[in-house]
Amino acid sequence: MRKRVVSWVLPVLLLSIGFAFGQENNKPLILDDLIEEGLANNPQLQSFYTKTQADLAKVPQAGSLPDPLVSLNLLNLPLDNFVFDQEPMTGKQVAVKQKFPFPGKLGLKENIARKGADVSDANWQELRIQLVRNIKLSYYDLYYVDEAISTTEKNRDLLVEFVKIAEQKYAVGSGIQQDVLKAQVELSKMIDRLIKLEQNRESIEARLNALLNRKASQPFAKTRKIAYNELKLVQDDLEALTTGNRPLFKAWISRIEQSEERIALAKKQYMPDFSIFAAYTQRDELQTGLGGADFFSAGITLEVPLYFWRKQRKRVEETQLLRQSVEQRYMDIKSQTFSKLDDAITELYKNNKRLELYKTSIVPQASQSLQSAMIGYQTDKVDFLTLVDNQITLFNLELEYSRILSDYNKDIADIEYLTGGELSQKE
Repeated sequence: MRKRVVSWVLPVLLLSIGFAFGQENNKPLILDDLIEEGLANNPQLQSFYTKTQADLAKVPQAGSLPDPLVSLNLLNLPLDNFVFDQEPMTGKQVAVKQKFPFPGKLGLKENIARKGADVSDANWQELRIQLVRNIKLSYYDLYYVDEAISTTEKNRDLLVEFVKIAEQKYAVGSGIQQDVLKAQVELSKMIDRLIKLEQNRESIEARLNALLNRKASQPFAKTRKIAYNELKLVQDDLEALTTGNRPLFKAWISRIEQSEERIALAKKQYMPDFSIFAAYTQRDELQTGLGGADFFSAGITLEVPLYFWRKQRKRVEETQLLRQSVEQRYMDIKSQTFSKLDDAITELYKNNKRLELYKTSIVPQASQSLQSAMIGYQTDKVDFLTLVDNQITLFNLELEYSRILSDYNKDIADIEYLTGGELSQKE
């Protein structure tokens, strides 16, 4: 009786577990969820954010005065008996000294540090949109593989039907064995393709897991079906959007502004820094009954830029050249970015036209051709090789459509990255 119960319960339990697992796997993979997870967990992005906070902490430090100096001194203490009431100049002194940079220098140093923090913040924002782009590219690669697997499985099932038809016709003497073998070979090739696609999917999953800071072997559910929507773009508008939004540009503009602050600070070095000190000296009354009056001392010290033609002047020259170098580098990056943007827009338009052509003409026509060949083969009007050729043609066209759709969305992700913002259908 117990064996009967176990033999009945175990299949039901396995079926329930399999159904629950299937339900979990049937839950589609959502791109926005992956992006949110990546932004929250990516360690490199977190490292850049921490660096930004550290650079912000430098700003008040740069604008602060140097720490004052406090000294405790013994003045003119006789070495024969070390007493304080023998000599009139013997005393105990407390002195304070504070250095003051020339007015304006501290403000410039604080501005330089603030621009450095702006650069770090822009670099963090740049890495952020780069991470979003990389997640999207991996997602669309995963989408293509999923569509390729789905298409291959559909064609595998169709080839199974071809094998049955060929075997039936061969069994009744109206077909040839070569047709059966041809169908079996094509079926084996489909199975081999599925194995390669599964391996490719695992590779993409590992890449995506690294972006999300997951275990490399963690699997992903199947991606959502992507609808094709034509995107209308105006290149001049995109270039203006890139100039205003791209964090990379903001980082280089901040570097240029920082260089200008450094030039201003270098010019300020012609002006002397100064130090102010104050001292209080306490004296004991002498053994003779004289003296004992305390002293107060004060003074100012100036740093004279005596060798300005070798130091200050060359420092100004150095900072001016560095600013010129930064500006030239910015112009080069800007030119490269606009070139990449132009290539991405061109690629988008090309894929846009191909998608429209495949969707409205090529794939439907190939599907109709296959249906016609199947009917013709069953009525002995079309040979088996023609039937298989039509099926393989449709298979390759469906795969190509999925690949182009994946590339089209990857082009959009590239353009969004280059412009520094998401694009809506209206844009």
